[in-house]
Amino acid sequence: MLKRETVWALGTMSGTSLDGVDAALLRTDGERIHEFGAHGYRPYEEAERDVIRAALGRWPGDEGVAGAAEVVETAHAVLMARFAGEARIAGFHGQTLAHDPGGRGTHQAGDGAVLAEVLGLPVVWDFRSADVRMGGQGAPLASFFHFACAKWIGAKTPLAFLNLGGVANLTWIDPGAPAPEAPGACLAFDTGPANAPINDLMRARRGQERDEAGALAASGKVDETVVEAFLRHGYFRKIPPKSLDRDAFPGLADAVAGLSDADAAATLTAVAAASVAAGAEHFPTPVGRVLVGGGGRHNKVLMGMIAARTGLPVDPVEAVGLNGDMLEAQAFAYLAVRVARGLATTCPGTTGVAAAIGGGRISRPEGGQA
Repeated sequence: MLKRETVWALGTMSGTSLDGVDAALLRTDGERIHEFGAHGYRPYEEAERDVIRAALGRWPGDEGVAGAAEVVETAHAVLMARFAGEARIAGFHGQTLAHDPGGRGTHQAGDGAVLAEVLGLPVVWDFRSADVRMGGQGAPLASFFHFACAKWIGAKTPLAFLNLGGVANLTWIDPGAPAPEAPGACLAFDTGPANAPINDLMRARRGQERDEAGALAASGKVDETVVEAFLRHGYFRKIPPKSLDRDAFPGLADAVAGLSDADAAATLTAVAAASVAAGAEHFPTPVGRVLVGGGGRHNKVLMGMIAARTGLPVDPVEAVGLNGDMLEAQAFAYLAVRVARGLATTCPGTTGVAAAIGGGRISRPEGGQA
C-alpha cells in the first residue's frame, strides 16, 4: 500500500466508442492533482475492433470473450510500455463488454495481472466489481477525479463535468466540499447514449467510424417524434445515481431506419443532447457551466444542441486547461493511487453504493495480489 505520498501514476482507458486505448501519466497523492504528465493513444485496428465488438454483451466464459480480452491486453501492453518506466503504479480499466448492476454484475475484459507481469509494475484493475457487490451501479467512476479537477481549476461554485463517450455521463460537483465522498459533494450518473449510436449508424450506412465534427448531422433535420419517444423510456424517470450499458437502447437504430443518412445522424445527435438535458434536471443546485470531455466534444452539432437544450454554457475542458481526450485515462491513474492508499473510490452520490468504499484489485509483477 502507498503511504500519503505523491507519485507518478499511469492510467488507461478503452471506452465504449471502441476507438482505441488512451494512456496518461499523472502525479498525485490520490487526493490532489499535482502535475499532468505525458500521454499517448493507440487506435484499435479494424480487425481488433471487430473482435471486441463481437464480444459486446457477453460474460466471462462466453464465446469470443477470451479473444477480446487478449486484444485488449495486447493493445494496452504496447501503449503502456512507453510510459511504464516513469510510473510507480498503473490503473487499468479494461474494456467493458457487459454491465448489468443488480443482475449479472459488470464485466470488463482484460487481466491486470497479465499487464503487471509484462510491465514489471503494480497494476490496479477491476475497479467496478466491489461497488456492484455492495449494491452500487459500478459507474460512473471518474467522478472523484472530476472533483479533483474542480479543485485544480480553482472552481468556487457548483459546476458539472460531462463525458461524451459511447455513453454520456454527468458529474455535478460542489467544489466547496472537503472531499469527493463528503455528503453533497458529488452527484454522478449516466445520462444516455452519446457517440455509440451515431458511430454505429456511420459504420453501417457509410463505412465511416464517426460523424466527423457533426458534419452529416449539420446537413440533416431532427425528427422530434423520435426524440420525444426516446425520452419516454423508463430510465429517464429513475432518480440518480444510475448507469447504463452501451446497448441499453437497442430500439434507436430501428427508430431512425426510415430516415435519410443526414436526418438519422441529426436525430441521434439530438437524442444524445436531449438525454443530457434530461439529466441536468437532476442537479441538486444550478451550475454555472458544463465542462465536456470525451470524443463527443469534437462534434460541434452535438455541443450546440446540448447548450441549446440545457440553456447552460457548454465548453470543452480545454477551456480550463484540461485535456478532454485523456481525462478518463488520467482518472484511472488517480483512482489507482486512491486504491493503493486504501481511500474510497465511490460513494452514495456517485454510484448509489450504500457507503463510501474503495474498489479495485492490485496485481504485482511477482504475481501476488493485495
